[in-house]
Amino acid sequence: MSEVINEREATDAPASVEVPSYLPRRTVGQLLRTDLGFLPVLFTLILIALYFGFTTNGLFLTPRNLSNLVLQNITIGIIGLGSILVLLLGEIDLSVAAVSTLCATIMGVLSERSGYPAWEAIVIALLIGALVGFVNGVLIAYLRIPSFIVTLAASIGYAGLLLHLLSDQTTLIIHDNFIVSLANNYLPDIIGVGLPVVVLIIYLGALIFNFMRRRNAGLKTISPIQLIVQLALTVLVAAGTLILFESYLGVPQSIAILVALIVIFWLILTKTAYGRHIYAVGGNNEAARRAGISVTWIRISVFTLCSLLAAVAGVLAASRDLSVASQINPTLLLDAIAAAVIGGVSLFGGRGSVWSIILGMLIIGSLENGLDLKSQGTDVKQMVEGVVLVLAVAADAIIRRVQARSSSGR
Repeated sequence: MSEVINEREATDAPASVEVPSYLPRRTVGQLLRTDLGFLPVLFTLILIALYFGFTTNGLFLTPRNLSNLVLQNITIGIIGLGSILVLLLGEIDLSVAAVSTLCATIMGVLSERSGYPAWEAIVIALLIGALVGFVNGVLIAYLRIPSFIVTLAASIGYAGLLLHLLSDQTTLIIHDNFIVSLANNYLPDIIGVGLPVVVLIIYLGALIFNFMRRRNAGLKTISPIQLIVQLALTVLVAAGTLILFESYLGVPQSIAILVALIVIFWLILTKTAYGRHIYAVGGNNEAARRAGISVTWIRISVFTLCSLLAAVAGVLAASRDLSVASQINPTLLLDAIAAAVIGGVSLFGGRGSVWSIILGMLIIGSLENGLDLKSQGTDVKQMVEGVVLVLAVAADAIIRRVQARSSSGR
């Protein structure tokens, strides 16, 4: 009798599963079904830099040119950062360029014509930018008007208001020293080098702490070799960037502002419930609503933040140019959205990182700067940027289609 029971227990016992100690080599299709991160974009940037470095006899890769390249694209970077927030919802804001120029003009008029102190003029301009975004968000979230229509109409209207504010004056010169210093000053070495080093140490420590915590908890994590490679690459990029700027005039103040904004919104999107709700709404609006997320509030707040960032970009642009103009830069909107999309943010919502704006901004800036060094006209630059943007969107669509087929086949 006992032999029968033992035999039955042996039969009912769960079979042991042998886990292989290696992972099979993945096919191209399997690789596309995973998140490749920033690697394809980084590889593209490296190819562009090498091409222009070779064809301009090294002029493109000089510290002076690279430093100026970054400074010239700060406005695109900050506006693109706001565009990323909207794109994560699967929406689009076509008014960011107009809002940026309008807020810069309001600051200039208040400072130069009305005699407002610089900080008051800047604060008022930023508040108006936030108000503009709030109105856009209300029209989109409550009245369910497509964001394309609302922001297109806003762009046209703000362009007219811009002309009205400056009257017959096409350019208003900025004389206030504080406003001028925002984008034209450089940080002291003790701050320009010391602060990034402190932030780098904190970031590396956070990576190591997160790795140890997940491994001790038995959660899935990267291998120690991958961690070492990630730490090494981070140090190399940070050190190379600091060496580049210090080889010319130092770390520009506007660069510090851009990086600070990226870090703030990276923390918001990755470390807070609000950030997770943005991704949830962009990934599946109806599912987010059923989960109890206030979709209306998320949309309004995101469009408000987008226009606020556009206002910040306008203030820095006016500071760098020492003036505000009645005409909106015709390529500013395209460049900002292109930088976000080329950097890896999906036009379909729910996928992307704020850090991608750096790579996208550098690709757009490198193409324009390199073609300028080769004495190419605006026609060539715009055609090249258009092709790159189409390729980025096509790659995103292909990857999403492969991922969808993989999910449906499981």
